[in-house]
Amino acid sequence: MTPSAPLTLDDIRSTLATVQFGQRLYVHHEVPSTNSEAMALAQAGAEHGTVVVAESQSAGRGRLSRQWHSPPGANLYCSVIVKDEGRTVGDAEWLSWMPLVSALAAAEAVQVTASIPLSVKWPNDLLYQDRKVGGILCESLRTPIQGSVVVIGIGINVNLPQESFPKDLQQTATSLFEIARRTIDRNRLLARLLYELEHGIHELTTHGPSRLRQAYLNRSCTIGKQVRVILGTEQEIIGTAESISSDGALQVRPHFTALTESPPKLIDIHAADVIHLCE
Repeated sequence: MTPSAPLTLDDIRSTLATVQFGQRLYVHHEVPSTNSEAMALAQAGAEHGTVVVAESQSAGRGRLSRQWHSPPGANLYCSVIVKDEGRTVGDAEWLSWMPLVSALAAAEAVQVTASIPLSVKWPNDLLYQDRKVGGILCESLRTPIQGSVVVIGIGINVNLPQESFPKDLQQTATSLFEIARRTIDRNRLLARLLYELEHGIHELTTHGPSRLRQAYLNRSCTIGKQVRVILGTEQEIIGTAESISSDGALQVRPHFTALTESPPKLIDIHAADVIHLCE
């Protein structure tokens, strides 16, 4: 395996084609969490499109407070500050679509950069043949001056050999290197990711989610699947994931039982842990 080239400002900017995203860029050797760093910058008034990227994280976080495995020098860990600037969609719709648009942008960037067709598991996991390659963590804040601000954290397993994953992840996760059998340029991948993210969020902000929804459905590996939706410690739904609503919710039709109406109505899931069931 060819060693992964370090992330540098010059190498990232050499292929960066954005107007705002990444024009203010912080590259760190190690931080506890790029999201925490970006959130602090956002609270201090950092401009729209500011990006924090790190070679490693000592306390990386995923959805539902899960730890994100963040070894140095191999993967991509970045966070982007997105501000409420001139949008035409409502606050709730804008916030609910942000994770989905981010996952779509990451999948598109991987396709262009590494020629790997990733699918998206609702809401924002990046998969290759049911193995996880990346994930998104969106955190938001609201201030009287800045309005709604979202920090989009993106983690992608890029050049990590399979044997370097923790044992509990070796059967469920993989990396772009393992799929492509070659080292992927992380600087170029990040530049393309910021380009796709900027375009996707501009589309959402100015035109709403209709075209993004179709693109997301085309990438989705959840639609049509039998799923278990875990809503809480004592509540779950088993059914078929049928579609994505206009506000980004996963629409699940529960399986018919003697205790349910016939046919069961679609349920909109806005936040939950979704597990694909074997068919």
